[in-house]
Amino acid sequence: MSANQEAQSDELLALASIYDEEEFNRTESRQSGKIHLCLELPPNFRLLVKGEACIECGISFLPPLVLSFELPTDYPSSSAPVFTLGSKWLSRVQITALCKRLDELWEENRGNVILFTWIQFLKEESLEFLNIQSPLEIQTIGGQPQYESGQNQAIDTAVEKSKVQELDQRAVQEVDPHTDILTQLLDFNDAQKQKVFDGKFFCCGICFSENLGSNSLLFKECQHVYCKACVKEYFQIQIRDGKVQCLTCPEPECMSMASPAQVKLLVGEDEFARYDRLLLQLSLDLMADVVYCPRMSCCMAVIIEPDTNMGMCPSCQFVFCTLCKRTYHGLSNCKEYELRRLRDEYLAASEKEREELEKSYEKQLIQWATDESLTKDWLKDNSKQCPSCGINIQKIMGCNKMTCSSCKQYFCWICLAVLNMRDPYSHYRDSSSPCYDQVDE
Repeated sequence: MSANQEAQSDELLALASIYDEEEFNRTESRQSGKIHLCLELPPNFRLLVKGEACIECGISFLPPLVLSFELPTDYPSSSAPVFTLGSKWLSRVQITALCKRLDELWEENRGNVILFTWIQFLKEESLEFLNIQSPLEIQTIGGQPQYESGQNQAIDTAVEKSKVQELDQRAVQEVDPHTDILTQLLDFNDAQKQKVFDGKFFCCGICFSENLGSNSLLFKECQHVYCKACVKEYFQIQIRDGKVQCLTCPEPECMSMASPAQVKLLVGEDEFARYDRLLLQLSLDLMADVVYCPRMSCCMAVIIEPDTNMGMCPSCQFVFCTLCKRTYHGLSNCKEYELRRLRDEYLAASEKEREELEKSYEKQLIQWATDESLTKDWLKDNSKQCPSCGINIQKIMGCNKMTCSSCKQYFCWICLAVLNMRDPYSHYRDSSSPCYDQVDE
């Protein structure tokens, strides 16, 4: 084995022992590989993305610089490694400056292995070399970075020192055109924070046992940590009792809510389905314009129009009064609702006031009886009952083939016969039918 081959093998073996497989990938067929280098950001580092809106947020990790290399046969005695340098958040001007600096480091150390020196520089000195400070500014259009204009952080003393004349072909921008840059950066930051969290030990505030972060749950708002086993049991009890609004941090007086994703991670499918359903119902209950279909077999949420007490279920098509929850009775007073109101009024009145109220109630009852009688007479003269579900239906126009607004059954307006769902008009083509040829009568 030549001296160059021995130096290359030793260098690659050393890198493999220092970095894990996620950081260093070596190609076995030839002397090449790829190194992912995460820069060490200072505390309280900020990211500022300027586009249609200006968004600033704290960030702890940025996507790595990717150094891809191949070692020539005469490395390190004569030639430098052939390399490319890629980044998702640096401009090509900035990456070019880094490439030039790597060339300078090779010239300063020609004849010696250089990969570890390059790695140390990129990880520990890149930010200072490019004069990148908090907040890191990125200009975007349509969510995509626009690097080549307004390089307010790239073209500075560091670039002038490296005497960048043109963009280096080895400088690569690794931007996903289908996802905006802010989403990419925040997703990576969250993933790295989770990775760091998973590797640490935490004491559970419930059972007081020491657990790895991978076996613990972090409430993001308050940063309190508990083991997953304790939180799972706590969540299951609350969901079983229907207290889905109480899935908060177990710490006394702490109101940090668990996210749906955290709940789904811990509980079973059936428990999460119940949690999801109750959470939706709780949200709907807080909405003034939402009621539920009174049919026990349906109970679908119904949005009601303002200034009306009529609701129509989008599932079973039942039309009902939102006050008494019975079949809609038009513009006539809601008897059930009025009875409840009058009862409450009577119970709250004094003995003397009750005597006056009783006289008023007697007149009201007489009026209701009269209205109900008139309503029945009107319905008898102007409507017919669906032969399937019995709901009253008024025919204003159209042919004699009717469709019930409630149960969707076809029936004949003339004889109230239930019609064939596939061919309802066969009833009017049958010469033995009493309604023969009377579809438009």
